[in-house]
Amino acid sequence: MPLAAALSVVIAPAARVTGWPLRLALCVGLAFTSLACGNDIGDSCKTNIDCSTEGNRPCDISQPGGYCTIEGCSRTSCPDEAMCVRFFPAKFLSQACDPATEDVSTNDCGADEICLEGGLCSPRAAERRYCALKCGGNGDCRGGYECRYVGEHGSSSLDPKDLGRARFCAPKEPT
Repeated sequence: MPLAAALSVVIAPAARVTGWPLRLALCVGLAFTSLACGNDIGDSCKTNIDCSTEGNRPCDISQPGGYCTIEGCSRTSCPDEAMCVRFFPAKFLSQACDPATEDVSTNDCGADEICLEGGLCSPRAAERRYCALKCGGNGDCRGGYECRYVGEHGSSSLDPKDLGRARFCAPKEPT
């Protein structure tokens, strides 16, 4: 027998899979695909697993409908669709101050406080940082959320150039 004939391989036609085995295989494949992907920053969620199977994006259930985020962010740790926002809870916002003159010609805030862009003092220790979805207008945010400027409602930016320019999706204020 010639060597070429001895080395040749006969390939049988592929078996045709139809009906319920094919549908089952597709459903299982789609289920694993959806588990492999986490939601984006700002998406709704009920549990942490809704945001990330790797555990790096928790679900903030204190927000309406849940909010996929990253806690304790830095200026560069949020994904491209998001920005790091500093939040100071309203219950800690104490007295009025002028951010332009604070620590320069006035000292309205205490030594352990920061004068926020919104003109209120807050304890530095109350700061919490979260990645929030960037937006250009309300249409970029999901239902129940609005596009808000950094510096409003006890929020602040890590980057001074963002103030009055950068916007993020936040729960709508009650009317």
